[in-house]
Amino acid sequence: MSINVDVTKKNNESTTNLIRRFTKKVQSSGVVKKVRSIRYSSRPLSKYTRRKNALKKIEKTAKIEHMKKMGKM
Repeated sequence: MSINVDVTKKNNESTTNLIRRFTKKVQSSGVVKKVRSIRYSSRPLSKYTRRKNALKKIEKTAKIEHMKKMGKM
């Protein structure tokens, strides 16, 4: 979903007013709000990746338990 904001310079309009008008139009269109809402979102992990991470965690806990039993930790 992309919304293009188009602002053209009017006769005898300063660039400052043009920028101000553009900024207001962008804010009212909701583009900034949409971008900020999806900025840090990430897609869900795949089944394969979840399994791989779970196996790594199990392996690591087993290694730690073994080290505790041996008195090295």
